[in-house]
Amino acid sequence: MADLKLINMRDVEVESISWLWYPFIPYGKVTIIQGDPGEGKTTLVLQIIARLTKGESIIDEKEKPQINVIYQTAEDGLADTIKPRLLSADADCSKVLVIDDRDTPLTMRDVRLEQAIVETNAKLVVLDPIQGFLGADVDMHRANEIRPIMKHISELAEKYKCAIVLIGHMNKCSVRKSAYRGLGSIDFQAAARSVLIVGRIKDEPEVRVVCQTKSSLAPEAKAVAFRLSEETGFEWIGELDITADDLLS
Repeated sequence: MADLKLINMRDVEVESISWLWYPFIPYGKVTIIQGDPGEGKTTLVLQIIARLTKGESIIDEKEKPQINVIYQTAEDGLADTIKPRLLSADADCSKVLVIDDRDTPLTMRDVRLEQAIVETNAKLVVLDPIQGFLGADVDMHRANEIRPIMKHISELAEKYKCAIVLIGHMNKCSVRKSAYRGLGSIDFQAAARSVLIVGRIKDEPEVRVVCQTKSSLAPEAKAVAFRLSEETGFEWIGELDITADDLLS
């Protein structure tokens, strides 16, 4: 039986939240970015990475400290997909690190994840997609299996004051609220402090929108739009008056 340990709130030091991208992605917490396949989730994240590795803010060109990023993908090739996209976004690729898991697949409970954060002092960790890093023995629909994993990843983010971003796909149910469209257990969303949905405007296929459906640490943000086109590539458009439920319907 474990020894009882109590924390007296009188002894807890108040800390303010710092932000990688206010109010969308906080440092020290888990953020989920989800959407249907092909809607631009990975492109958005790689554009964010590119700006942060160059010491730029995400939307404008203001200077910020350059940061190291750990980017893990279970779906795209590093040489033929991820590197070309980073180069297209003008990223400083020397600041993007990948844990080599070709011999032993990486999971969220893997000690190598913490080792990599310590060794690189990464301030952003991206796992794309969520289900690729749960482990073969985990059922993503079972809350009792997801809760300890999300608790562990949340503790890593808090311990090292880094932002951990999990990219997820949506389920095919079109009649449920946006909060229930994520694949797997609702406990993914419960553990995240910010949840974002990326989708496209039906009548304008080049326009994609980022909507916040959960914001535990700041007022919920207005949706922001970006354009993906063959001619101009990626460009921010600005705020848009649309809700996540409208976007998904």
